[in-house]
Amino acid sequence: MTRAPGSVRIIGGRWRGTRLPVADAAGLRPTSDRTRETLFNWLQPALPGARVLDLFAGSGALGLEAISRGAREALLVERDGRQCESLRAVAGRLEGGQAATIVQADAPAFLRAPLHGRFDVVFVDPPFAAGLWESVLPQLGPWLADEAWLYVEAPLQRNIEPGADWRLHREGSTRETRHALYRRG
Repeated sequence: MTRAPGSVRIIGGRWRGTRLPVADAAGLRPTSDRTRETLFNWLQPALPGARVLDLFAGSGALGLEAISRGAREALLVERDGRQCESLRAVAGRLEGGQAATIVQADAPAFLRAPLHGRFDVVFVDPPFAAGLWESVLPQLGPWLADEAWLYVEAPLQRNIEPGADWRLHREGSTRETRHALYRRG
């Protein structure tokens, strides 16, 4: 399903109200404002000073929202080159936007590359039709801080379990998606 180009907004923190362009691209489905608000309320105590990894950045809404709300830095991984350029342009316009690093790469391949350090918060919200959860979740271990947080978004009918190293912290759903936040340990 492709959608008309549009925008989403950062809903909290220092960049609140900033519009992020959303390209007309197959599989690009930004996390809704309501779901992001819930997620970041859950994560708020963990964000100050955190290192964030957004593996399927798309519009950048999750990674940039995390910085806006106090994360020290975010690494946004996006496969589409045009979307990467758009993300770089947005980050370049934001005061403090250098805290966002945008990498053009396929997420599963990126996780097989040399580490970029360990992360406190990881977002896994791939294009649903691609079914990439199973190829990404088992590779996360070396990339994670000891008490990392993991956010997973999937279609409502899919029950994605990240594995025995994770315990469910909170979960919710919309008419179309299930979203869950896990804690390592």
